[in-house]
Amino acid sequence: SVCAVEVSPMTAFSWLYRIRPSVCHKPFAAMQHEALMDKWDDVAPDPNQLRWLPFTIPKAADGKVDFVMGLHTVCGAGDTRARSGIAIHVYTCNYSMTDKCFYNSDGDFLIVPQQGKILVTTEFGKMMVEPNEICVVQQGMRFGVDVFGETRGYVLEVYGVHFELPDLGPIGANGLANPRDFLVPVAWYEDRSVPGGYAVINKYQGKLFSSQQNFSPFNVVAWHGNYTPYKYNLDNFMVVNCVAFDHADPSIFTVLTAKSARPGVAVADFVIFPPRWGVADHTFRPPYYHRNCMSEFMGLIKGHYEAKEEGFLPGGATLHSIMTPHGPDVDCFEKNSTAVLKPERVAEGTMAFMFESSFSMAVTQWALQKCQRLDKSYYTCWEGLQTHFNPNWKPKSK
Repeated sequence: SVCAVEVSPMTAFSWLYRIRPSVCHKPFAAMQHEALMDKWDDVAPDPNQLRWLPFTIPKAADGKVDFVMGLHTVCGAGDTRARSGIAIHVYTCNYSMTDKCFYNSDGDFLIVPQQGKILVTTEFGKMMVEPNEICVVQQGMRFGVDVFGETRGYVLEVYGVHFELPDLGPIGANGLANPRDFLVPVAWYEDRSVPGGYAVINKYQGKLFSSQQNFSPFNVVAWHGNYTPYKYNLDNFMVVNCVAFDHADPSIFTVLTAKSARPGVAVADFVIFPPRWGVADHTFRPPYYHRNCMSEFMGLIKGHYEAKEEGFLPGGATLHSIMTPHGPDVDCFEKNSTAVLKPERVAEGTMAFMFESSFSMAVTQWALQKCQRLDKSYYTCWEGLQTHFNPNWKPKSK
């Protein structure tokens, strides 16, 4: 069960009423996880446009992999100890966490399921999160993940700040992601002894540590407060779009933001490109070619992204680094340069998203080599672009 929540109020805290306090555990010991990391200097910088084919989900026949062991860091920047930065991960798993929970001392997890629903059990209660929904588990909250087959998704992690709704400015009181549509769990508990040992895994300063206790940590009978996990259905996003000509900035598609100390500059934005109407006149309607001062990591939950219908696939990703040019592929450019401009539905049956950050991202060795999903031919999608400049062209007289 879930109920509505205010996202990221100015003062956030919660009281939890437990059967047994969480301090009752054995000492933490380091545990190995080769693919989860925050060391950004291990690989030389690479400013190229990068694209990954859908990340491989391990088959059950090849071994059991749960959410924690299925986490793989793709890129990131900053320092967990300085409480400033970001990391982007994917998760690929086939097995539920059994007598095991996880919590993150470094920051918040924004989880985007792509294939397979996940049941997230937290100290505050349970959330069923399906593809086209997201959930946020904030710093320090213990949770477990149950899966129902081969499962894949994306994780945006921020250090030192929390996600909140963007300022609406001239939009006013209503629009984008409305507060009423965010849901939190209703209290649920189990009073369960685990004589064989229950593992509590802690991500601390970029490393994983595990401790043992003999009872379930999900023993919170009741709670109150406003520091909670929460979920959101992306179908509830109220789209704002251009209705005359040209493009509005993609910031109009921001669901949640993690602000930096500089006004107008985010540690990270979570942006979606949902189904909507395209009606702009005298305009090249797809995303324009551009460079900018943000790093743009994109993923595709379902469907076909309008700017690159081939090659950018559900479960895959792209990364366009700070000031690296990017934009529509050849087919998209040619098709939309001659299209008749009439009102049309855009991105029907599609949900693409972007993790955008002011940090300059470093890409991990796993993402560049070990995962074997990097599409090294990505740059060729622009090679066929031709000049259409005609110095003698003049607009038709009215």
